[in-house]
Amino acid sequence: MKITDVPLAVLRFQYQVARLPLSFIEQQVVARMDPEAPVRLLYERSLGMLDSTVGSALDAPEVEQRGAALIERSDALRRAAQLDATATANIEDADSELKDTRKKATREQSKAHAEKERELKDARADAQDRKRAAVDSAEKRIGAGKRQADEVAAQREKVADQVKREEQARIRAAEQSATAVADAKLKDAQQKRNVAATERAQADRIETLADAEKQRRQANSSTTGDADSS
Repeated sequence: MKITDVPLAVLRFQYQVARLPLSFIEQQVVARMDPEAPVRLLYERSLGMLDSTVGSALDAPEVEQRGAALIERSDALRRAAQLDATATANIEDADSELKDTRKKATREQSKAHAEKERELKDARADAQDRKRAAVDSAEKRIGAGKRQADEVAAQREKVADQVKREEQARIRAAEQSATAVADAKLKDAQQKRNVAATERAQADRIETLADAEKQRRQANSSTTGDADSS
């Protein structure tokens, strides 16, 4: 044994004695805190830095290794807490965006439905107006034809019937066009609702993965804590 080893051994013993209150606080107070509590992480990292520094200065590898383990553990838990906070913030943002998307899709669907009803109503009113105008025009032509010969009157009546059929065909075409436009708007609103449902499912998967990761870290922390106690 070197003569210089004696003072170092004395200093190592004195450090172990001086550290007893810190160990008591660690076991009785800090150990009862949440593994990811900022106060606990700060205390454990400070204690680890103290062990690491003293162990290196007093040539005590076991003390230095114990300090390094505490530093590594506290840093790992701190990073895990930061990741968990980031995941929680992402989930909250996704949930907020999902709610906004759902509200927007509902508003657009209601608007499209109202527009469809209004366009159909306008198309029916326009069709009725055209029908009345066509009937009036046909009746006038028929009335004028009565003053002519029976053959001419019959021909004009045939023309009036043809006009009615053509006008009804235009009316049906106008109604079909209005219905097609309204159906397209409803289909677009439904697609947006589907997008909202897909984003919600993604947010749920992120939350599930975050919960699983947190449980895994807590299990690893418990295992590491048991190993440190032993």
